[in-house]
Amino acid sequence: MDGLAGALDSTISYRDEMDDLSAPPALELGLDTFGDVTVDADGRALPYHQVLRDVVDQAVLADELGLRFFGVGEHHRDDFAISAPEVVLAAIASRTTQIHLGTAVTVLSSDDPIRVFERFATLDGLSDGRAEVILGRGSFTESFPLFGHDLADYELLFEEKLDLFVSLLDEGPVSWSGTIRPPLQRQSVYPKTRSGLRAWVGVGGSPHSVVRAARYGLPLVLAIIGGDPLRFTPFVRRYHQVLAEVGHPVQPVAAHSPGYVADTDEQARDELWPHHQKMHARIGAERGWPPMTRAQFEREAGPEGALYVGSPGTVAAKIVRAATGLGLSRFDLKYSSGGLPHARLMRSIELYGTEVAPRVHEQLDAR
Repeated sequence: MDGLAGALDSTISYRDEMDDLSAPPALELGLDTFGDVTVDADGRALPYHQVLRDVVDQAVLADELGLRFFGVGEHHRDDFAISAPEVVLAAIASRTTQIHLGTAVTVLSSDDPIRVFERFATLDGLSDGRAEVILGRGSFTESFPLFGHDLADYELLFEEKLDLFVSLLDEGPVSWSGTIRPPLQRQSVYPKTRSGLRAWVGVGGSPHSVVRAARYGLPLVLAIIGGDPLRFTPFVRRYHQVLAEVGHPVQPVAAHSPGYVADTDEQARDELWPHHQKMHARIGAERGWPPMTRAQFEREAGPEGALYVGSPGTVAAKIVRAATGLGLSRFDLKYSSGGLPHARLMRSIELYGTEVAPRVHEQLDAR
């Protein structure tokens, strides 16, 4: 971890370091949603059951467009409809044929690793091998008191539960001991998957989390929600360095960022802004953030910001910049934002699949 801290504190600009980080030629493109409670044409919040069914329809469209991944978040609060992501993913699996399905993220700290594995192994069977899981600590803490956990154990819970989960990935008898539960002695877990479960670790900017993912040899997902995405370059370098140091093979790196696609830059920004502002204000009131200004929004929507909002050409150019700068294997657009209506989300997904994706692949092939 000291090496990463040094890299982050270095006076060498990440722009000077990014030349040898390049995206693989077949960058995968995916979508993420938290199941944000959307509004109808009159601005009234839709009931949860409608939001959930709309999310399934959005995933079906993504599958039809040939996108690679569809992820749903886990939250336990009134502004998001998805608290049981595996159930939603199972419904999606029954209506899709090719898109990979996973979480963004599973809050492992407040869940049982064995139950998480069993649920995703079941999803893997239902989807014919398309299940993935992104493990993280989450950006909200409501699940801790809800499920009887002490926030003082925030780090310990994730550390030990991740260790147990990794031991389950071999799908053999597991022997494990720690402080958070009784030990296991050659315990088998069912069902078995078709050919293994792909598990990622999602991180939001913690150097220790990056190093931990590398030490376990797990693929990495960077949640980049503000600032220049290329500031994460030292994280990626350190991740690959630790993988090599402990003898793990090279693993993929993905990024998750918010965005919205419309026919023009102006349309996309004007449609997203009121919903994005309201969502930021709601969460900011809980965390002590100042209100977001339109100028701040425009900066994040600019060429070096983490908000991928604009026309297909604008969004594609930003994805290519991040993919090549960070050496990404996959980019997932968090396409839902606050109350954005279902119809607009569907149009955004359509443009992402039919116009953004071809542009991204064409530009990467040209490089």
